[in-house]
Amino acid sequence: MRRADRLFRIVQYLRGRRLTTALQLANWLQVSERTIYRDIRDLATTGTPIEGEAGVGYRLRGGMDLPPMQFELEEIEAIVLGARMVEAWSGPQLGAAAASALAKIASALPPERRRWIDESRAYVPQMHIPKQIGERFEKLRAAIREQRVIDFVYADEKKALTHRSVRPLSLYFWGEHWTLGAWCELRNDFRSFRIDRLLRLNVSDRKYLDETGKRLTDFLRAQGASTLLRD
Repeated sequence: MRRADRLFRIVQYLRGRRLTTALQLANWLQVSERTIYRDIRDLATTGTPIEGEAGVGYRLRGGMDLPPMQFELEEIEAIVLGARMVEAWSGPQLGAAAASALAKIASALPPERRRWIDESRAYVPQMHIPKQIGERFEKLRAAIREQRVIDFVYADEKKALTHRSVRPLSLYFWGEHWTLGAWCELRNDFRSFRIDRLLRLNVSDRKYLDETGKRLTDFLRAQGASTLLRD
């Protein structure tokens, strides 16, 4: 990748994000962190309004006038496929948001590139997520966002039933089933639950606060250290 292209992409990555670390940029652009730090310094020197610091992250100050978005063919293919997957495999609200976002992107593209969206031949079957699972997905997504404890009856592989109260942390899609990553108050540990096995799901009024050892970062660390227990 030419350096000029890399600098342009750095600005685009910083655009609209609250904070982006040098490590994230290095991974996305497949260069070293040292290269990113040098690029950030050079962009700032030439007047690009970047603020932040090493080890914390960077962002663009508001008010910067950037040129319209430009996407390459493979980038458009990736966006179209991603939007179609979200439409097919998530809940109704997120699916509608994906379609709306794709329409907005299409309207911002030059005509010759806009047709690439219509010409994409990467499709996702839209017959796998039952309506009730999609609605359940939306309830869980809201509970995660609002940090609300949820209650449900869970049916394990042997169809044994247990009542659970958990702190919902994240949703994962494994190609066939969605699972909920959570801190389980019954087990006093992290657990993953298949959302198609959740019965009598209720989002409570009880909110939980970030607590050391029970956060999403701790959950992800536990995933990396060992196979996460699934109920």
